[in-house]
Parts: sequence; C-alpha cells; structure tokens
Amino acid sequence: MRFIRRFSLDVRPARWAMAFVALVGLAFGLWACAGHSVSPAEALAQAQRETAFIAAPVAARRGKILAVVSSTAHFPGGKKKAGFELTELARAYYVFEANGYSVDIASPRGGLPPAMIDEDDMQAADRRFLADAAAQAKLAASRPLAEVKGAGYAAVYFVGGKGAMFDFPDNPDVQRLVREIGELGVVGAVCHGPAALLAVRDGQGRPWISGRNMTGFTNEEELFLIENARELFPYLLQDQAEQLGARFVAGFRYLDNVVVDGRLVTGQNPWSTWGAAEAMIRVLGHEPVARVQTAEEASVAILKAYREKGLEAARAQAKALPRHDKNLLRMHAVVAGMDGALGDAADLVRLAGW
Repeated sequence: MRFIRRFSLDVRPARWAMAFVALVGLAFGLWACAGHSVSPAEALAQAQRETAFIAAPVAARRGKILAVVSSTAHFPGGKKKAGFELTELARAYYVFEANGYSVDIASPRGGLPPAMIDEDDMQAADRRFLADAAAQAKLAASRPLAEVKGAGYAAVYFVGGKGAMFDFPDNPDVQRLVREIGELGVVGAVCHGPAALLAVRDGQGRPWISGRNMTGFTNEEELFLIENARELFPYLLQDQAEQLGARFVAGFRYLDNVVVDGRLVTGQNPWSTWGAAEAMIRVLGHEPVARVQTAEEASVAILKAYREKGLEAARAQAKALPRHDKNLLRMHAVVAGMDGALGDAADLVRLAGW
C-alpha cells in the first residue's frame, strides 16, 4: 500500500521497533492465508460489478466539469517524484461522466501530465481509465490552464498528488478558475488538491477559504509518510489552510473524510475520492447513480467503525460487508504497530481474520 511502500527511509528506528510485533503478525497472516486468495474468476466478477455504473446509460447530459491535474513531475532537486495521483482522477472522472457531466482535463503546462501510478492501489475503475482511449486522449492533450475559461463549467475538481503543492497555489489561472467557477458552480478538491485554494482571494482581498469548513491531506498523514516534509514542501497543507483562517476538519488518518461547505467540497486523502466526487454531484442537485462499493471502500468503512466504536462494531461491519480488502486491514495493523499502538495492531490483526 502507498502509505507503507512510500514511507520515508529516514523514519525513526524506534518506530520500526514498535512495529516489530505487528510485522511478525503480518508475516504469519500472509502465510496462514496462503491458498485463500480470490480466484481470477471471482476477481473478474467483482471488477465487472464495480464498473457496471460506468457503462450504464446516462439519462441526460447535464453539463461539463473541469478536472485539473499537476504538471510538476518532481520535487525541487529532481530526485523525488511528485505528479498527480491517477486514482484520484480516474474515480472522479467516471463518477462525473456516469452522472451526465462530460469531463475536460487541464494542467498548468498542458500536454501529458506526470501521473503517479501505484499498482497496489489500482482498482477496476483505475485500470479501465488506463485502457479508455477517449480518457487517455484527453489526458495526453490536457489543456493549458491559461487557455481555459471558467464560463460553461458546472464545477472544477482539483486532483491531488504532491505536484499540486508546487504548481497550484501560486498559479494565477488556478486562482482565476476558482473565482470564476466558484461564483455559481461547485469547487471540489481531494488530498493535496486543496492546495489550489490557498492563494485565492475574494473580492475584498481576503483569503477565499477564510471561515470555510474544509479538509485535505493532514499534517499527521504527511509527516507519517515523509518525516522531513516541512523541509521538502513550501508548507504543509493543513498548516497553511489554518493560518489562512479555514476551519480545517481532520478525520482519521488514511480513512475517508469528505467536508461540504456550501458549494465547496473537499476530501482528505485518496480514500476520499469516491465520496468527494459523489458529494459534488449532490451539491450540483442530483442523487449520484448507484454503484457497487469497492472492496477498498468496504475495508475503510470497517476501519472507521473500529476507530469510532471499537472492535465489536468493526466485526459487525465486516460481517455486513464480506467483500472487503483484508490486506488494507493488515496494513493498518502495521501502521498501528509503527505508532506503538500494539493493542490496536492486535485488534486489526484479529479483524483481518488471522
């Protein structure tokens, strides 16, 4: 999973020591579960269920939504990759299209933007996006933001990815589009995407996000992944949003959290993409088309039940959602071990069925 494999190499050794018990449990669990993986036929059937909403006929064309992705491929210095998160684009793209909105893709520089693709995090909709000729053509020829006018768009959606921290905030065209589309339409953003909102000012010169409820990738999430994040980024997203007067709503780490404030919709992290996109559709005045919950979403619901109500509530949720991703539960067990929360790690190991 992204929050393990992309974990900074300079992590405190003590954190790994704290994780030892959870890591041993993980190794044992993987051995114990060998031979119990989902069959190719079952995986195909699940993928077909999860993407059926995409192929369903659209009742009516309702307008256009602009999706904005980063053009920045690397952190300053060129060694660490940045870019945009493909999953945060693909899932929202299909939610918008399935609900009657055609999607245009733009980026600060135009052309083919740098995508971050993590095979472990790919779901059926993401793989479909990579094989979708029309979607790939739009992505390869993303429109330069300077050439995009806000008129005619019902909403703008800022896709996350670490590149957004470098080329969204100070971009005058990003600021212009937030003002133009936000005047009457919906502004949405996920993960690092809310960086697009940080330098926007209203008609009186005040920060556009001042006094608004919003979320984004939290300090806790950022610093867990990259211990020296304060040195690598111009600032942390949560810090800057709060300094500008936003009411920043931080949810549980690496679990979905969507905040709606009028026509502003923000999602905390990649796991919030489905919810944020569907919340945008609701703010636009429509109930989103029905779709089958992904295995990852089911696991996130189980983990939220655990964090909010405890182990028994999580077990009940797991029983109600049998098609969940046990590996995500296992990875959260490892993360709990890294925090030294060995009781939580043990609970999550049990929850994963080891």
